[in-house]
Amino acid sequence: MTVYLIGAGPGDPELITLKAIKALEKADVIIYDRLANEEILKHGNNPKLIYVGKKAGEHYKSQDEINKILVNEAKNNEVVVRLKGGDPFVFGRGGEEILALIESNLDFEVIPGVTSAIGVPTTIGLPVSHRAIATSFTIITGHEDPTKANKQVKWDYTADTLIILMGIGNIKENTHEIMKHRSKDTPVAVIENGTLPNQKIIFGTLENISQKKINTPAILVVGNVVDVYKTIKEFKDK
Repeated sequence: MTVYLIGAGPGDPELITLKAIKALEKADVIIYDRLANEEILKHGNNPKLIYVGKKAGEHYKSQDEINKILVNEAKNNEVVVRLKGGDPFVFGRGGEEILALIESNLDFEVIPGVTSAIGVPTTIGLPVSHRAIATSFTIITGHEDPTKANKQVKWDYTADTLIILMGIGNIKENTHEIMKHRSKDTPVAVIENGTLPNQKIIFGTLENISQKKINTPAILVVGNVVDVYKTIKEFKDK
């Protein structure tokens, strides 16, 4: 018996790894998220499919419920796949699910995926690092667990590039806090539905990006690398 925690990648079903496909092909059960492209499920060989998607303010299953489903299916099947959007360990709660498996003495293997934090901007040609402009980047959750007693996200990060996931719902509050530490004119790019056919790119600054019409899922990239991308985009659009 093995549980495979698999990263499905940032959206485009062709960005999943070969190792992940091999695990999907032998899965008895696939437990999948909202952000895992359903095209990927076609790699399965008629497995049992369990949807456990979560969306801000609309949780189909709680994390505790997901953990229980994972453990129960693992006890009753030879190969269980837990398919998660992006990478299981980049705000994917993969660690929590592994701890639940360990508690039940169940075997597991992690197959990493392309995180949207890097895969989405780099797919369009937006470099999250760029010599002489950005030598560091920080990936941040834009929606910190509201039940936590103490907030860990202070928005005082010193990295040249900030990449914010799950931040659209709190974009006004978050950018207001970032402006306490960075210029209001700092360039920002928002990428909706990254790597998918309906992808959309929105430009702005820390001061005005929250006034733009933005749909989810989307990521925010903050920093001077956005201006580098604008030059690249101009060339590609010719």
